[in-house]
Amino acid sequence: QVQLVESGGGLVQAGGSLRLSCAASGLVFSINAMGWYRQTPGQQRELVASITTGGRTNYVDSVKGRFTISTNNAKNTVYLQMNSLKPEDTAVYYCNAEGRLAGESRNYWGQGTQVTVSS
Repeated sequence: QVQLVESGGGLVQAGGSLRLSCAASGLVFSINAMGWYRQTPGQQRELVASITTGGRTNYVDSVKGRFTISTNNAKNTVYLQMNSLKPEDTAVYYCNAEGRLAGESRNYWGQGTQVTVSS
């Protein structure tokens, strides 16, 4: 199993920046990719950004050029640097890890961290 603990959410004015962190523990060797999703009330959770253990990144169009996803050297912590924040970025942000263990695909989630951008 993999446990994910997020930190770094909060309240910021439009145009400001926040950095989210997600620390993975447990069977981290089984992780193939990590990412950040976000969800607002009544909406489906959407992928914001992801990064594979090989360093390949993917972003939703609405955050390209503003958000950057990265990992530490040990590949057990993922960061989301969010710049030029907009009110529409307000959401609960969830850390995600995907991997394989005992031949089965596994999907893990953090508890979520609130990001609120005021106009």
